[in-house]
Amino acid sequence: MRVIVTAGGTGGHIYPALGVVSKILEDKNNEVMYIGTTDRMESEIVPKLGIRYEGIKISGISKNIFKDIVNVKNIVSSYNKCKKLIKDFKPDYVIGFGGYVTFPVIVSAHKAGVKTAIHEQNMIPGKTNKYLSKLADVTFISFKESEKEFKNKVILSGNPCAEKAMNTGIHDKTKLGFSKDKRLILIVMGSLGSEVVNEKLRKFLETYDSKDNEVLFITGKSSYDTFKDIKHKDSVKIIPYYDNLSGLMKASDVIISRAGASTISEIEAVNIPSILIPSPYVANNHQYYNALYLSKKDVSVMIEQKDLTTDLLKEKIEEVIKNEKKIRLKLKGLPKLKAASIIVEEIRK
Repeated sequence: MRVIVTAGGTGGHIYPALGVVSKILEDKNNEVMYIGTTDRMESEIVPKLGIRYEGIKISGISKNIFKDIVNVKNIVSSYNKCKKLIKDFKPDYVIGFGGYVTFPVIVSAHKAGVKTAIHEQNMIPGKTNKYLSKLADVTFISFKESEKEFKNKVILSGNPCAEKAMNTGIHDKTKLGFSKDKRLILIVMGSLGSEVVNEKLRKFLETYDSKDNEVLFITGKSSYDTFKDIKHKDSVKIIPYYDNLSGLMKASDVIISRAGASTISEIEAVNIPSILIPSPYVANNHQYYNALYLSKKDVSVMIEQKDLTTDLLKEKIEEVIKNEKKIRLKLKGLPKLKAASIIVEEIRK
């Protein structure tokens, strides 16, 4: 089986794609080509994993007419390159996981008569996926509520990041210096962190003290230098990045995070209560709706960024801890979909 996988721009697209690539390559007879951009994070991450990588030069349409002239030219040249890659590789299937890089790949595959699919990670789909779903043979969705957004064949698969989280072992938090007898509150705002939220969290970190709870704040690499020297209690630790985040989430008692689709899926998978602070800067405000999905099920508390204060955060932490057993029980009752397996089985069919 020969499959082209395409995704780009952010970890929210790339890591679900890599979850499916990993599942495909469990069968040594299968081959995968990954098509991404030449200058975004996938161009560094994917080749290091030993996966065949082809980069195309493309960027999204902006409101700057001069930039858009260049962007349209890039779309045309990218489409032509994708046609050649598909002709040479002869894939049995092409699947896209989001980002503007998927557009020329899926369109060229569809016109070549190759079976195609897309995967939508968020509750509210972006414009590219809504358009491509009209061409794709299958649209895989992470939330059942998204089904109404698409007209062609839709399969509820969940997010491949959840399956990876389910299969990851629990991290030993004592290796990071935490007590096995105290609750761990994990604060993480994504691989690059969030400057706005980080600043709002500064006072919280400087003042938070508890005999029962400990805090690990993962700043993101770009923000670590501004936090490494702040004064805080011994119950608080600050680090820039952690590689095995799923294992660390399993060792935590409360997770405070943005509301990206992959994060939502991992929280559901590991059954950990959460406080979600959705980013207001994303397309279609989709993080708000992702967070709303969990808060409506009473398994998470949402704080909008504009409302975030030290006092409110402390209040919500206590609220979540008070209801921890009830929340975990509800999380365990949510469906646990093995998305990568579901997607690969559909490709095999």
